[in-house]
Amino acid sequence: METPKTVYLTEEGLQKLKDELHFLRTKERARIADAIAEARAQGDLSENAEYDAAKEAQGHLEARIAHMEDTISNARIVDEKNVDASKAYILSNVKIKNVKTGAEQTYKLVSAHEADVAQQKISVSSPIGKGLLGKAVGDVVEIRVPAGKVQFKIIDINRQ
Repeated sequence: METPKTVYLTEEGLQKLKDELHFLRTKERARIADAIAEARAQGDLSENAEYDAAKEAQGHLEARIAHMEDTISNARIVDEKNVDASKAYILSNVKIKNVKTGAEQTYKLVSAHEADVAQQKISVSSPIGKGLLGKAVGDVVEIRVPAGKVQFKIIDINRQ
C-alpha cells in the first residue's frame, strides 16, 4: 500500500477542495444516477451505449471523489506567518528575471492543487517551482523547461 503523501494547502485551497467534493458527492452523483436510470429504462443493456457511458462516468466520478477524499485527509494548512520570508517557499511571491531576455515575472508558489498559471500561481512541484524552492534574493538558478535550460535571477521574495 502506498504511503499517504502530505499535501500542503492554504485554508482557501482546502475549502475549495471541500466545496468541490461536496458538489461531486451530491449534485454529480445524483445527475449520473439519473442518467443510468434513464439509460436502463431504454431496455436491452447489452447494446445500450448510453448505459455504458453513464456507468463509465460513474466510475470516473467515484475515482475522483476517492482521490479528493484522500487529498483532504492528508492536507496540512500552511500558515503564511510561519514561512521564512528570506527564501522562496510555498506561499512565497517570487519575482524573477530571465537572465537572457531580461523579462520579469512574479509567481506565487502554491501546491499542485492550487496552481493556476492564469493567476500567476505555479506549483512547487513544477520545474520552475522546484527550481525556486529554498533560493534567496540575488540567487541565479538554472531551470530546465520544455524549451531548454533557462537562467532566472531572483529579484524579490515576499508574502503579500
